Amino acid sequence: MSEVKLTAETRTEFGKGAARRIRRDSKVPGVLYGHGSDPLHLTLPGHDLLLALRTPNVLISLDIDGKTNELAIPKSVQRDPIKGYLEHVDLQLVKRGETVTVEIPVHTEGELAPGGYLLEHVLNALPVEAEATHIPESVTVSIEGLEAGASIHAKDITLPSGAKLAVDEDAVVLQVLSAQAEEAGEGEEAGEGDEVAEV
Repeated sequence: MSEVKLTAETRTEFGKGAARRIRRDSKVPGVLYGHGSDPLHLTLPGHDLLLALRTPNVLISLDIDGKTNELAIPKSVQRDPIKGYLEHVDLQLVKRGETVTVEIPVHTEGELAPGGYLLEHVLNALPVEAEATHIPESVTVSIEGLEAGASIHAKDITLPSGAKLAVDEDAVVLQVLSAQAEEAGEGEEAGEGDEVAEV
């Protein structure tokens, strides 16, 4: 897992007005917290942060005011619901060698068995524990040939080396559903149409 280096500045202005001014300068307000220290309010470079956040649980090396260097991972990202730009980010302070709990995306590969089955993501992300500088970006699960009623549990997923589950091993992550209910609905509509035609 590579580190992304960002230059940050401490900020002393707060409130919506200050946040708008920061965003007008193509920057993003943020807060760094953790390890029992007081929250540190920061201003971060907007474009560079946006690129960094494309990687889930990215490890960020922060150069703060050119004086201190800290490692952090994103914990909460707020975006404008319409335009999608970054509004605010919360960063969690981490140390090398420290174990952290994060959620990693679950990707699938392969095709379900023929039959119009539906795949439901019960968990869109899988909670795991990993060393702060070796957080896996994602896990991939094969759904090849699965039929209705099949489920994939947390314990069925092979985790990258060094990572372990932070959720009940029997938790359902993915399940395959039958499309029969939808077909039955269409059948009922067709039946109603037939009755109208007979009248």
